[in-house]
Amino acid sequence: MKTFWIRTASAVVYAVLFLGSLLSGFFIKNPVYGLLIFSTFLGIVMLGCTYEFFRMVKTQGSKACEPLAVAYCLITFAVVIVPPVLSSILNGFVVMLSAFVLFPCAFALAAIVQLWTKSDQPFRDAAYTMVPMLYIAIPLCLMIALVPDVGARVVLMLILMVWVNDSGAYIGGSLFGKHKMWERHSPGKTWEGTAFGVLVTILLAVFVGPWIQPAVAWYHWLALGLICSVVDTLGDLVESMLKRSVGMKDSGNIMPGHGGFLDRFDSLLIIMPFAYAYISLIIL
Repeated sequence: MKTFWIRTASAVVYAVLFLGSLLSGFFIKNPVYGLLIFSTFLGIVMLGCTYEFFRMVKTQGSKACEPLAVAYCLITFAVVIVPPVLSSILNGFVVMLSAFVLFPCAFALAAIVQLWTKSDQPFRDAAYTMVPMLYIAIPLCLMIALVPDVGARVVLMLILMVWVNDSGAYIGGSLFGKHKMWERHSPGKTWEGTAFGVLVTILLAVFVGPWIQPAVAWYHWLALGLICSVVDTLGDLVESMLKRSVGMKDSGNIMPGHGGFLDRFDSLLIIMPFAYAYISLIIL
């Protein structure tokens, strides 16, 4: 019972911080300051996820350049956040277009740094240096970029769909689960639980989405619900694969009973590029 209350209290604190920072612009009636508050929260999450990622890969002997990786993440945040907050000049499309030039330069610098390290696998470690920017910073920045583009309520729905899918998959697996889905990476996942999670997520998207943001048609919410539920499951499996490859159960212990930053944000990190692409190319 004590463990249950610890997990519950931890989850409540997490939800209050996450949703409170996202909706802070409504509470203080200032969308610019609200975006800054939300960006600050996700900036802390970014640094926490980056720390946990390198903590895990170090167990495999990685000698990636952590300061350079953190610098890449901070630069990515600055490029995405500063223009929308100050003048809304630069949008996500321009950021993604510039990536075709910046990413090769960034990887080249990460590889050059390996000349001064005593690594047995320098190109692997150069790739690890790039992972936090690609896997952590950019998805979080895309979440921030959606706020001025489509409003905090759409981002709120994306978050709720992830949480509902996770809860639905857990409940469905507990009640009906018989057939293992991907036992090699996540022994607890079942096809029945995954299907139940997809079902309740789509129902939430179709019936609640248009109420929260009427400007988005129901069929777009249906597509977003399907994207979130399917990619959420795959994102969870990706992080499980990472943890199993380094022999860890949790990425950290920042949230008692729930694990670390990566444990809580793994699905959102995978979902955001797909959701952002759909919203930017189809809805807007």
